[in-house]
Amino acid sequence: MTSTTDLPAGASTDASTDASAATGKGLARVLGPAGGVLMVLSCITPASSLFIIVPEMMASQGSGVVLTVIAGIVVSVAVGACYAELGTRVASAGGEYAMVTHTLGKGVGWLTFALSGVLLWLIPPIIALGTADYLTDILTIDRGLAAAVVMLLSAGIAILDVRSNAFVTGIFLGLEVLAASVVAVLGVFHLQRGPGELVVPHVVGEGAVNPFTAAILVSGLTVGMFVVSGFGTAAYLAEEIVEPRRNVARVVFWSLGLGGVVILVPTITTVLAVDDLGALATGNFSEFVRAWGGDATAVAVNLGIAIAILNAAIVMVLQNARVVYASGRDRSWPEPVNRAVTRVHARWGSPWVATLIIGIPGAVLAYAIDIEALLGITSVVISAMYVVVALSALKVRRMESAAGWRMPLWPLPPLLVVVVVGYALLSSTGTDLAITGALLLGAFVYYLAYLARKPEDRFIVIDPTDDPVLAD
Repeated sequence: MTSTTDLPAGASTDASTDASAATGKGLARVLGPAGGVLMVLSCITPASSLFIIVPEMMASQGSGVVLTVIAGIVVSVAVGACYAELGTRVASAGGEYAMVTHTLGKGVGWLTFALSGVLLWLIPPIIALGTADYLTDILTIDRGLAAAVVMLLSAGIAILDVRSNAFVTGIFLGLEVLAASVVAVLGVFHLQRGPGELVVPHVVGEGAVNPFTAAILVSGLTVGMFVVSGFGTAAYLAEEIVEPRRNVARVVFWSLGLGGVVILVPTITTVLAVDDLGALATGNFSEFVRAWGGDATAVAVNLGIAIAILNAAIVMVLQNARVVYASGRDRSWPEPVNRAVTRVHARWGSPWVATLIIGIPGAVLAYAIDIEALLGITSVVISAMYVVVALSALKVRRMESAAGWRMPLWPLPPLLVVVVVGYALLSSTGTDLAITGALLLGAFVYYLAYLARKPEDRFIVIDPTDDPVLAD
């Protein structure tokens, strides 16, 4: 099905057909739901969230971190419902920008691509920077160098065919889940308090134990959501998932559910197992594991975390390359660039140029630039994208579109996302909002100066769902 979104009256859709033809063979539908779940769950990288993000939450949330993570997962289910409904109606590798273009128009769709572009190039190297921290037990290496190596290795693996990547990431994911399971089991054997602490939690502040309040939960809710973020990348694989009108939704919710369990269970056992609640504010999982299981166990778990980071980087590079590929297929750039980014490897069926465009700059960013300073901007961008996707989910029911999964209780889930995530967005720092605004202004100038000048020939966002390329 080819979109004619925002085409002027009388305009031809031949440009869309040409854009599709220019991609050559295109991406093949070879991923079943299980393979899709393995890859998206690897992108969520639950072990990395558990060992890196949850300890930071514990410092401010105390034993209430469990309730905050649960609340974050609940809101994420609402976000996932928006992605699932839109992703089954517009099953394009363009992900968010394709969904938004088909519902809110080309202008908003292009601005959404600009937002996603920040995440495409910044999130993988930021994640990769954590690798060196978990290798200190066996070697000392510069953080930037280790991250650059991870990015280049990830790009090399991501160029392989998507089924091979699903196999590799599945193995790594198994090791990642094993590391999280070790924490959960050790916690069970060292319980210090009962489950009542989960219902009536506390925080430690200024040397005193204080009750956990709703205000404290709200302050950590955004981070609680980001603990399981990544499930929406199922949309990036939509052109390679078999029967996407049905299976994209399955991949979204299975990935979100499994990722939530892998993160939540060890968090619960840790809260109940630490010697005193003050340890939650100052400790981390590596210290807890070392205290409960000894040095050898701690080293093994740290290696599992390093593997989880590599696994996440591989999948992020692979999935993000699909968005770059889709942008060229949809004629977002001058024609030489479109031809380059839509090149598909003859043997592996992967968009290899787009993969290198993600991987190589990511290695440079990780090695040469303090990109961790941009974490605040990435939070603003993710929040803004969630709000725009939710607005699209509110509008899509009022439009004629392809049949797809329909969320229950509509329009409550997207309204919940707009209110909760919108509040978090407005609470961001002025600097981060200003930088994001400047980015959107630059993207809008490009849209007006180039894309909007020939709307019948540029930024033709197609939905290839009904024209699948079969695997050889």
